[in-house]
Amino acid sequence: MASALTKSVLTPYPVNKSYDYALGDLLGGIKEPEEGSYVCVPLGSREVPGVVWGQGVGDVAPSKIKPILSKYDLPPMTSVQRKFLSWVSEYTMAPLGSVLKLCLSVQGALKPLPTVSAYVAEGGADTSKGLSPPAKRVLEAANDGLPRRAAELADLAQCSSGVIKTLHDKGYLRRVELQTPPSCRAPDYERAGAKLSQAQREAADSLKGLVQAKEYSAALLDGVTGAGKTETYFEAVAEALKAGKQVLILLPEISLSNAFLDRFKARFGCAPALWHSSLSSAKRKITWRGVATGESKVVIGARSALFLPYQDLGLIIVDEEHDPAYKQEEGVIYHARDMAVVRAHLGGFPVVLVSATPSLETMQNAWSGRYHHLSLPERHGGAVLPDVHLINLKENKPEDRQHFIAPTLHKAMAEAFEREEQVLLFLNRRGYAPLTICRHCGHRFQCPRCTAWLIEHRRTGKLHCHHCDHYMRMPSHCPECNEEDSLAACGPGVERIVEEVKEIYPDKKICVLSSDTATTHAELNSLLDQIRGGDIDIIVGTQIIAKGHHFPNLTCVGVIDADLGLSGGDLRATERTYQLLHQVAGRAGRMADKKGSVYLQSFSPETEVMQALASGARDHFFEVELDSRKMAEMPPFSRLAGIIISGRDEEQVHAFSKLMARSAPQGEQIQTLGPADASMYRLRGRYRRRFLVRADKKVNVQKTLEHWVSGVKIPSQIRVQIDIDPQSFY
Repeated sequence: MASALTKSVLTPYPVNKSYDYALGDLLGGIKEPEEGSYVCVPLGSREVPGVVWGQGVGDVAPSKIKPILSKYDLPPMTSVQRKFLSWVSEYTMAPLGSVLKLCLSVQGALKPLPTVSAYVAEGGADTSKGLSPPAKRVLEAANDGLPRRAAELADLAQCSSGVIKTLHDKGYLRRVELQTPPSCRAPDYERAGAKLSQAQREAADSLKGLVQAKEYSAALLDGVTGAGKTETYFEAVAEALKAGKQVLILLPEISLSNAFLDRFKARFGCAPALWHSSLSSAKRKITWRGVATGESKVVIGARSALFLPYQDLGLIIVDEEHDPAYKQEEGVIYHARDMAVVRAHLGGFPVVLVSATPSLETMQNAWSGRYHHLSLPERHGGAVLPDVHLINLKENKPEDRQHFIAPTLHKAMAEAFEREEQVLLFLNRRGYAPLTICRHCGHRFQCPRCTAWLIEHRRTGKLHCHHCDHYMRMPSHCPECNEEDSLAACGPGVERIVEEVKEIYPDKKICVLSSDTATTHAELNSLLDQIRGGDIDIIVGTQIIAKGHHFPNLTCVGVIDADLGLSGGDLRATERTYQLLHQVAGRAGRMADKKGSVYLQSFSPETEVMQALASGARDHFFEVELDSRKMAEMPPFSRLAGIIISGRDEEQVHAFSKLMARSAPQGEQIQTLGPADASMYRLRGRYRRRFLVRADKKVNVQKTLEHWVSGVKIPSQIRVQIDIDPQSFY
């Protein structure tokens, strides 16, 4: 029986229940916390934050109930947000407290931020004469009465901070102390946007209509690379802001935000609130509080931004919705694109999925009518899509055994240089070589903690594991046979391609764009600015270069190993290869006066995916892939769940996986495959085995798995990880 004198409080720890706490001294002068209130409660010997989840259950003796210590001065978490967290917990089979932790991920954000100096216009001051143009612009910006920091005012007025100080000294501005203001409090939704083509305008009007309807809807904005999808959905953002709503724009990679922020600022007159792992703790606090209070109107963020405690969310944009980076593979395992659709449905507002190469699941939903399908079939501003050429490496081989660029691609590069245009060479493999082998005894350098080869990085002089970060110095002799100068690099990484390019084009300026070379936001910004400014002739890059970037002078793109993603037996291998290579190809020829060309080096140019890339027959490729999935009874025509058993004792992992197999669900509508060794059998020192459960879409997979797993006693040394709707199978 619920107790009126207690509250049920959920804490951000891996538990699936909330706990009763007494109101205590809160009744003496402090308003009773309502549902959703952020409070501080004792948990063991600690004082931890929590959220009031409802009335107390009343099943604990009053003498054992601890009191709520304090209530934080913030608007309560909305009921929609709490429903969303509960839904995610049930769907992903993760503890509710762990899902709440995604929402309370910033230490100290619940407490007020330090105060800063801000300025407002002083009423009654004579501004009619004697002021410079910059000073007048400052006062125009300050006349709305919104307190702003000196740097913020100077930025709006395009002047130095000294102008603000002078205006304050002369009495035109008044200094006030206030908490650090959140970003994006007053975006100008009436500010003129880019001039849209007819197709863009029609799509934008459709999106605005969905926002105006004030109800749930899902739409796919399907446009070729360079079609101006961003400017199109900015119109929907403006419409949501006009209605006073908050907006979330999800990006798969933080690298995509660089040029994007400039475009946003040009459209809305201010920077958006940012949310990603590279932000400092202080900036994350500012964004979190701005979202929680409802002051920050637009958030640009990575997948975790979906769990921020929005006060009045009215639109979600999922840009590059097909991107694998939206899947969280550790902790609470979720797909941000799918959860964004759920969040919009619970909140009763639109979600817009954006891509030039939509996922098969999204494409099927659009073709079946579940999603609105808005198409931008042509590039913006008169630019045309590049020509795609297939290079058969069986016939058109590189001239040297240790080289990897075919003669046809070399010729295309030379022609681009004659036109003073840029070249991009793409290889989705970091480092110098993926494998180092001893020519004398055949020893291969493998990670001691993972089932993976160590990758040579000549820039650091080390062999690295990209899965667990283990590394070792590159030895001068083989550790197996002790032979000196016998170690050979096998296969290319981007560093090896750079070496080859420097040998042939010693006078060209070359840069490598990968997560190894652009380790910080500032480094990435600098490299991208150099490329856009024409300071770089040849870009050698991994997937970090594949999407969201606009390089006006880039016309020639060469893919060194187009077959790279097709091995491994992954369900989505061909789909992802198509998406990645199509996005890479889309970097070429984005200006109307510069035609682009793309060259795909492949040992299997006859395959469906290569032919689709060359012909531009995207929809036909998707139809063939969907037919194949349907025949195999695979998503989107069925449900999948992965169960990963892992532990440090190999024999124990095998024994436990066999024990689980005895009670694995099997039937007409559900089948369990396995156990089998995971393709990444050892990862970070843990041995791994997998089950794969396939079920009809009408089957409640979570309930079935809960019954299965709860019926087996799991040893403390064993970890059982459940992945609903797995995207990878390593």
